Amino acid sequence: MDFEIMHRDPASHARAGIIRTGHSEIRTPVFMPVGTAGSVKGVHLRELLGDLDAPVILGNTYHLYLRPGMEVIRGAGGLHRFMNWDRSLLTDSGGYQVFSLAASRRLKEEGAHFSSHIDGSRHLFTPESVVDIQREIGADMIMAFDECTPWPCDAGYAARSTELTHRWLDRGLARFASTDPLYGHDQFFIPIVQGSVYGDLRRKSAEYVAGKSAGANAIGGLSVGEPSEIMYEMIEIVNGILPADKPRYLMGVGTPVNILEAISLGVDMFDCVIPTRNGRNGMLFTREGIINIRNRKWMDDYSPVDSDGDCYVDTQYSRAYLRHLIISGELLGAQIASLHNLAFYLWLVRTAFDEIRRGTFSAWKEKMIPGLSTRL
Repeated sequence: MDFEIMHRDPASHARAGIIRTGHSEIRTPVFMPVGTAGSVKGVHLRELLGDLDAPVILGNTYHLYLRPGMEVIRGAGGLHRFMNWDRSLLTDSGGYQVFSLAASRRLKEEGAHFSSHIDGSRHLFTPESVVDIQREIGADMIMAFDECTPWPCDAGYAARSTELTHRWLDRGLARFASTDPLYGHDQFFIPIVQGSVYGDLRRKSAEYVAGKSAGANAIGGLSVGEPSEIMYEMIEIVNGILPADKPRYLMGVGTPVNILEAISLGVDMFDCVIPTRNGRNGMLFTREGIINIRNRKWMDDYSPVDSDGDCYVDTQYSRAYLRHLIISGELLGAQIASLHNLAFYLWLVRTAFDEIRRGTFSAWKEKMIPGLSTRL
């Protein structure tokens, strides 16, 4: 993986760079829309490629493995061709999904036994099989299989879990090294730092991961309920150890404020379902603050959703009209809200890139955060 740091913010650890894969160039900081099952919910590819101009999106190993299944994806020539996406793809290994199935999964040294949420059938994910599945999916960037610890959890459990994640990492790396890409483009294997909210475990895990000399490194197991201040503390510890010349990916995070704070700590890559999931439920992000479009106050507000159109793909819809659609359960309402939120997130990280390049990121961040935290 080719990663070039182009600019650094003089007052923080923020950096602006570019990742090059076989499918696209990715300016960092970057937000990656989540396309769990091969689609970003409610968003057409023409919008992702057009107005949103997303350089990379995510797929999920767990969901794609269960449906449509590997035979279908192999038959299509990989996920890129299956969904007609010609830019970069990253696949989550399924570790978080297995974590979320706590009532129906068993973790052993060999891997994770779990029941399908679709039909209850039993399956086993191992560090090796997850590499094989992601080879078949064909994503440019593939993740190691790990255990995502819950919050809160005691230090003993967190320590045992972190050691298991390290052993699984070694097995995954060995399988990755002994196999080849299937569709004519390079793939890159990304280890994940774990350790819950314990600084000593995070240091140990970051040192272990850094020693693998991977093309990029990820921070997992955060934004699972812990206070934001603790999350930032863990990020700062980990980023002080992970190689500065490789991209750092903070998995599953988060709110616009979380993203700006993490950028200032040296994170380059983000993903989260918040823009689309919250959008479908009527929560909209703007530079002035957060709108719950279901509230009565927006019923006769005929102004655009965002007063400044440069962070929204389409200003033709008013707040009143969008409220009507959401309240009525119209699919168009969920689509417009999802598009708006994704456009806002992508605008946020692109503006962060520009501010880092100008050397004004930290001042801009401090100016932005109060508004981003406000409920309108």
